Amino acid sequence: MERSLILVLAVFALLGLVGLYATFMYNRMIRGWELTREAWSGIDVQLRRRTSLIPNLVQAVGGYATHERGVFEEVARARGGLVQAKGPAKSAEANQILTQALGRLLAVVERYPELQASKNFQDLQDDLYDIEEKIAFARQFYNRNAAEFNTRIRSIPDVAIARLARLDRCEFFEPEEGTTEDVRFSLVEGPRSQVASKP
Repeated sequence: MERSLILVLAVFALLGLVGLYATFMYNRMIRGWELTREAWSGIDVQLRRRTSLIPNLVQAVGGYATHERGVFEEVARARGGLVQAKGPAKSAEANQILTQALGRLLAVVERYPELQASKNFQDLQDDLYDIEEKIAFARQFYNRNAAEFNTRIRSIPDVAIARLARLDRCEFFEPEEGTTEDVRFSLVEGPRSQVASKP
């Protein structure tokens, strides 16, 4: 009788330890998931800033290069694609397409020295450069957190808890194959005259 009581207590203690461990692992995975979501919001904020800047940029260039309608339409379509993109992978692809369209728009600017010298355009250029840098940093932070989370939910024994909790892998913020060409735009003379963009 005493042995069976000890055995029952040992089983309950073991189940309690397993329960505590599972709770700890689940909480750790949820923290990783929330950190990844927070990192994504940093990218999302910068992408929204970027899309809100585009109309001002197009308007500034359009005042000088009214005949470049095709380039303006391409930028507008690319901007619309980024606004409508959902999730990191689709947003990364749309952001790359917008970057390429902006590269063509800013190539037009090189033909208009008076536009390059405009204070309004220089301010827009600085804002664009600042946003590009912030997107690049936010991308690294998000992808690092997504990679850590994805590794954790595929590792033993965490994979079992992740399946029970129905936690899925996080998408990375990077464009699909074939859309990853580097885009370089040459702006005005100075330390920011060459900006390499690769989301």
